[in-house]
Amino acid sequence: MEKVNNYEAIIILNPNTTEEVQKAFFKKNQATIASFSGEVNHLDVWGQRPLANPVDKISRGIYFHTTFNAGPDCISELERQFNISEDVIHYMHTRLDNRVTLSKHVENFKEVLKESNKRIEEREQKAQARRAAKKPRRPTTRS
Repeated sequence: MEKVNNYEAIIILNPNTTEEVQKAFFKKNQATIASFSGEVNHLDVWGQRPLANPVDKISRGIYFHTTFNAGPDCISELERQFNISEDVIHYMHTRLDNRVTLSKHVENFKEVLKESNKRIEEREQKAQARRAAKKPRRPTTRS
């Protein structure tokens, strides 16, 4: 029997993909994972967000985070399918520590994400306060 490992993946889809296409895409992934003795633990939709770097003049994408367990050959097949698909802008698979359960990993991940979002919000509030405190420049008149 093939060894099963824990993985997480971040997948960014084209912002123009419909919800039906997204569902079909992840059903196909789930079937691929199942064919490699694995199963999907969870799938989070982060929604549409800006990309750090535009890809083919696309500056936004629909972000997904998923955790699953499967055999090592599964990642090769998933990445092959992602490279073929026109809907996938970017993806990243990470092998997780098998000593930590996937549910515990997701719980820790959500805590870190919550802290990160809190810091981003605080930074944005400070930036807004700085912009509000800035005096508007008066135009100089020349004679």
